[in-house]
Amino acid sequence: MTAHNPTTPPDPGPDPGEESGRPARIDRTVFGISAALVLAFVAWGLWRTDSLSALSSTVLDWLIVNGGWAFVLVATGLVVFALWLAASRYGRIPLGSDDEPAEFRTVSWVAMMFSAGMGIGLMFYGVSEPLAHFAEPPPGTVPPGSDAAVETAMATSLFHWTLHPWAIYAVVGLAIAYSSFRRGRKQLISAVFAPLLGRRTASGPLGKLIDVLAIFATLFGSAASLGLGTLQIGSGLQASGWLSGSPAVGLLVAVIAVLTVAFIASAVSGVAKGIQWLSNINMVLAAVLAVFLLVVGPTVFILDLVPSAIGNYFRHMGEMTARTGATGGAAMQQWLSTWTIFYWAWWISWTPFVGMFIARISRGRTIRQFVCGALLVPAAVSVVWFAIFGGTAIDAQRHGTDLAAAGAPEAQLFDVLARFPLGAATGVLVMVLVAIFFVSGADAASMVMGTLSQRGSIHPRCSVVVFWGVATGAVAAVMLMVGGGTDNALTGLQNLTIIAAAPFTVVIVLLCVSLVRDLRSDPLILRAEKGAELIEEAVLTGDDRYDGDFQLQVSAGPATEEAAPPAGSAEEAAGDEREEVPVSRA
Repeated sequence: MTAHNPTTPPDPGPDPGEESGRPARIDRTVFGISAALVLAFVAWGLWRTDSLSALSSTVLDWLIVNGGWAFVLVATGLVVFALWLAASRYGRIPLGSDDEPAEFRTVSWVAMMFSAGMGIGLMFYGVSEPLAHFAEPPPGTVPPGSDAAVETAMATSLFHWTLHPWAIYAVVGLAIAYSSFRRGRKQLISAVFAPLLGRRTASGPLGKLIDVLAIFATLFGSAASLGLGTLQIGSGLQASGWLSGSPAVGLLVAVIAVLTVAFIASAVSGVAKGIQWLSNINMVLAAVLAVFLLVVGPTVFILDLVPSAIGNYFRHMGEMTARTGATGGAAMQQWLSTWTIFYWAWWISWTPFVGMFIARISRGRTIRQFVCGALLVPAAVSVVWFAIFGGTAIDAQRHGTDLAAAGAPEAQLFDVLARFPLGAATGVLVMVLVAIFFVSGADAASMVMGTLSQRGSIHPRCSVVVFWGVATGAVAAVMLMVGGGTDNALTGLQNLTIIAAAPFTVVIVLLCVSLVRDLRSDPLILRAEKGAELIEEAVLTGDDRYDGDFQLQVSAGPATEEAAPPAGSAEEAAGDEREEVPVSRA
């Protein structure tokens, strides 16, 4: 018995040009509008930095006061939505055809999820965030530096780095994977909206607007990561003694230029195996750094912190989810814009890139497997990472070393490593890790922006990829300058990331609605519904006619009987078998 949705026409396949081996066509509307706006932003930032800085501060203040609740609500809503999808009847739907096996073995799939869970963010905030919350907890919570502050610091860090970010990624990645692998649509964010808007509208002006917003979100998210990596490399140069004094803006821009050239060369070279090799080496080096700090640092305190942090995370979940300006006034709003809302905006801006990555490696997985893998594996990595790096920093702070006041957030990891043997060598290792993490990530982000610019092509033109790579570096430089110097560079990154991610937040909410509508018409769900309906009807009929003493059997319908094989043939004997299921009332 086959079910289908007669009202849903088949979706278009890949670009004909790409199928024939020719380069896919550039979507002139999406690419042209995006490129023009980005160039205008860069020009504004270079020639009127003060004006852009003032406007971004004004817009941010308005957004935090009037829309901060939306970021908080959407992020938590996506956690609930992802868990509901996994637990619901939709969880058994495969991301591919019904009998399609998983593309990657489970071990490899988990390893790639682990790789996606690492990056510049963990390198930058692994020490600085728990330390900041310990020295200065969220307004109105616990006394600074107390035992309760340890609980709050770790719980808040895990709140920002475990289920919430990966639920955001998982929902968008799931929508892309389902739309591409199950429905055969193009790998575009706009294509996911076909069930909600209609295929024609989703590929029209409104769909192009969605793709433009996705490009902007990815661009600013990548630029923010590049900015964070640049700040940390600058601090590493200072900590290693290769630079006297704080790094100037000119030096930071030079670092951005070098990293930009590196990831553009990576993106256009086609040496995917080389980048994969570098990424695997980076994961090994990150693991070596973590194990080294676990061994030479406060080992017992770190191990005690793991179960404690997990317990406190779930215990304080309701309180952390409910933090808004209504509960803490201006002080809480300021704190949220620096931490929670910035994080939610950053994760949202990264969803097109990370979503496409985890979608690409998850073909053949069921929705339940996808959600559980995307949530649990990276979350486990974050728990261990923050326990080691954050726990080491908090232990040093509790025993008289004032790391929180000693330097900027980007320098605190180097300050921690300097307290242990091989401090100079591990500092250099951190700079190498940050550089490779960014190069491998920005490589993929540039490809994603190229894909969105070329009608979903999985092999965008080198010229398009180069343009988006240069644009990412230019936007990162402007974001640093908008902060008003190296001391406030992080503020500029955070402010513009929140502003750029705000429109895409609306896109993600509507994407959830479109995904549910798509899932409701899935052939697997329709077959199950039709089967349940037929069985219920048969049972009611049998109960009514035979007072509960009856049996169900499956046989050929009238159309099949007309084309039945000759009597007495082997085919007839095989087709005359009956599957009988005794049924009676309890």
